[in-house]
Amino acid sequence: MFKKKKKEEDFPENIEDLLKDFKKIKEENQKIRKEIKEIKERQRFFLQNIKMIRFNPFYKEGGNQSFALALLDENKNGVVITSLYTKDGNRIYGKPVSNGKSEYSLSKEEEEVIKDVREK
Repeated sequence: MFKKKKKEEDFPENIEDLLKDFKKIKEENQKIRKEIKEIKERQRFFLQNIKMIRFNPFYKEGGNQSFALALLDENKNGVVITSLYTKDGNRIYGKPVSNGKSEYSLSKEEEEVIKDVREK
């Protein structure tokens, strides 16, 4: 399976070999740091703030079958999706969110779910 290095190969024989090894390690370290930095930059745009609330939009009728779902990134950009369930059917709405706000009018449940995500 794996070849085991001979004991004498485990250590550099002279200072030049040791310096070469350190140089390789330093180059690999710099490469890894660069990759980590790139990953951190991209992750800001991943969905990181997810919150859902269920509610009943009709007084004394039905149950909490409706919901509002916020899907936002680190900058509070994304979408809020709302499903209104009635005995006649189901309606689904999606509204874009930018910096925790939407250019479209929001229901109190949509505002609440976005607010809950912003306060995280």
